[in-house]
Amino acid sequence: MPVEGGSSAAARQAKQKRKSHSLSIRRTNSTEQDRTGLPRDLLEGQESKLPQPLRNNLLDLFGQIEREFETLYIENLELRREIDTLNERLAADGQTVDGGDLSRGALKTKASHSTSQLSQKLKTTYKASTSKIVSSFKATTSRAVCQLVKEYVGHRDGIWDLGITRIHPVVLGTASADHSAMLWSIETGKCLLKYVGHAGSVNSIKFHPTEQMALTASGDQTAHIWRYMVQLPTPQPVADISVLNILCNSDEVEFSDKDEGDGDGEGGFSDCPSVRVPVTTLKSHQGVVIAADWLVGGKQVVTASWDRTANLYDVETSDLVHTLTGHDQELTHCCTHPTQRLVVTSSRDTTFRLWDFRDPSIHSVNVFQGHTDTVTSAVFTVADNVVSGSDDRTVKVWDLKNMRSPIATIRTDSAVNRISVSVSQRIIALPHDNRQVRLFDMTGVRLARLPRTNRQGHRRMVCCSVWCEDNPTCNLFTCGFDRQAIGWNINIPALLQEK
Repeated sequence: MPVEGGSSAAARQAKQKRKSHSLSIRRTNSTEQDRTGLPRDLLEGQESKLPQPLRNNLLDLFGQIEREFETLYIENLELRREIDTLNERLAADGQTVDGGDLSRGALKTKASHSTSQLSQKLKTTYKASTSKIVSSFKATTSRAVCQLVKEYVGHRDGIWDLGITRIHPVVLGTASADHSAMLWSIETGKCLLKYVGHAGSVNSIKFHPTEQMALTASGDQTAHIWRYMVQLPTPQPVADISVLNILCNSDEVEFSDKDEGDGDGEGGFSDCPSVRVPVTTLKSHQGVVIAADWLVGGKQVVTASWDRTANLYDVETSDLVHTLTGHDQELTHCCTHPTQRLVVTSSRDTTFRLWDFRDPSIHSVNVFQGHTDTVTSAVFTVADNVVSGSDDRTVKVWDLKNMRSPIATIRTDSAVNRISVSVSQRIIALPHDNRQVRLFDMTGVRLARLPRTNRQGHRRMVCCSVWCEDNPTCNLFTCGFDRQAIGWNINIPALLQEK
């Protein structure tokens, strides 16, 4: 009898299980009429604006959702049973050890109390720091003012680099993949001069510290030094959009009635003269010259190339003074110290190197390692600091006296291109591959992000940034592969920078 009774009980349990499963299937596959409980004829009389195939698809999706919830509900019931079983075991153990009557309710109350204490402890531990971080971000976005002031449009291809003249008149220079470099009026946004002497992409542009000369590096494996002299538009209204005087030899300057590409576009190229012949051509590299810069004093220049070397030239004689070797892969950038004979070169080999020419008899080099991908740029700042940006989505601030580890690290969500640092405000401008431009201080605290919408800001990769701190209107410029440069007005209060 016990065996038969057991079999009968098992049969009843199996039958009940099949019945429940059958009910579950009928409930899951029930029609809309069954679920709403409304009369079938009433529902059939209702008109639906949805097409029948779409309606059937929706009903099928809702059925799948219902089945998923039913599965979760069953799992939840099983978990509850397991919890009850564990609570019963804990109650039995507690009764044996403590000799008291610990009911399930008491255990639940105790567990709930412990959970509440743990939750409160976690909240107390992290609430202050989290609130501080959130409040700092709110303060940053509300107090920092970043406004787009002027757009400089006219290049027929992406703009790689920017430069600001160091003497008056202060103008903006752009280097483009369309084989040209342009000088722009910062206030009017009009093209003042166009250099077309290169046979390849113009990858960088830098201006002489005391003379009206520009240094450009190109994909044609050369660097050119060429002269310019411009006069900015007069403040009085005139018929012409700009007043321009070019004091160069007649064979170097050409006025063209019809320029290639965008003719009479925003750049006003119908009256923009062009310079074709450089004063000096520097050619010793066996690959693309990606960057070039003037050493302090302007008597020597340094160039960086894809041939894995950097060259030091004498400007007056065009002679090659030194070849700087040591990088394992292509160079990406070079920068000179504003007051000392120091050069920093960056490379795809994940390092950047500091070259010291202060002692004529000793030319030392120090290697900085800390990035995990291409170092896209490294620039000098005030005091003895260098800031490096990389494709590994980090920017690092280094002390020249301690090369082992950076003093600050900025982590971003996109690769960083040619950065620049404001000397007076000590603000780092980060141009990104994802079209964003962000501002940080030297300690790694984020100050602002330049506005970017469909109508404002860059629409493609931002390649470079440069500060112009003496200009009250536009004190930051950026350029990118949307073929335009943008002038920004950045106003960040001193209290925000101190935070």
